[in-house]
Amino acid sequence: MSELYDCRIAFAQALLELVASDPRVVVVTNDSVGSSNIAHIRERFPERVINLGIAEQNMIGVGAGLANGGKIPFLCGASCFLTGRALEQIKVDLAYSRSNVKLCGMSAGLAYGPLGATHHSIEDLAWTRVLPELVVSVPADPAETAQAVRTAAALEGPVFLRLSRMPVPAVHPPDYRFRVGRAVRLREGDDVTLIACGTMVSRALDAAALLQAEGVSARVLNMATVQPLDREAIEQAAAETGAIVTVEEHSVRGGLGGAVAEVVVATRPVPMRLLGVPGTFAPTGSPEFLFQHFGLTPRGIAQTALDLLNRKVTHVGPLRTRY
Repeated sequence: MSELYDCRIAFAQALLELVASDPRVVVVTNDSVGSSNIAHIRERFPERVINLGIAEQNMIGVGAGLANGGKIPFLCGASCFLTGRALEQIKVDLAYSRSNVKLCGMSAGLAYGPLGATHHSIEDLAWTRVLPELVVSVPADPAETAQAVRTAAALEGPVFLRLSRMPVPAVHPPDYRFRVGRAVRLREGDDVTLIACGTMVSRALDAAALLQAEGVSARVLNMATVQPLDREAIEQAAAETGAIVTVEEHSVRGGLGGAVAEVVVATRPVPMRLLGVPGTFAPTGSPEFLFQHFGLTPRGIAQTALDLLNRKVTHVGPLRTRY
């Protein structure tokens, strides 16, 4: 069984290194020091961490002001509140103004499952990816998370990093290099393409292993940047495999699946399935219960692909999942 990692640790370590090496980098939070895993940054650099309390809209304005003063602010808070409460400020103060602010949406998706629909962050990609000038990234493992943080700091302009608290395995090789707007092909395949982001990437890889036992060759793409999107990788997948399943810890309305479908329908129409939360409020329960409930498991992903291909299940071999 592969070791699992909390990507918030990689996020916080990369952010600490940036704070230590660049006096322009500051951290702003909305009373989320613990959940953002930045307590050790505050201990070492107390003057570089600003806690504004539960005031997300104000936090965006403060971040924009800091950026106007030459700082590189990283704004850390629960993604459901950071994006939902402050969407107008994100639109106007950051995207429209092209402010050099880095939004860090913590505990995105269904990670706050027991707290119910108010804390599920399953709309944040839909809200943010439609905003011009805003880069939207969803890292899949610790290495990619750390690189995405460093890349965000180096970019001039607003960035939204969607980060989970759900433990995940490493999915990238040691020499992997994150690049904005580039998907990564983690597994070759000719029959169907599984396009995933964030916590769903490792599950898509496990689903591809199950599909192999069914005689189905599944390509797996990690679409770590939802905006800008790697259109070339999507078009190539449609042309070469003829079927696409998108998998995301998000509503199927407006997120990764919608973004991929926009490319497919305009360039290379092929059969598709969008797997995620099916346009409903998610119930209250543990993240694992919710993943099972919505079919966001290796078996659920594999079955969706088989249904898309109209393949009858003949054998499902044992799979020692990591979860």
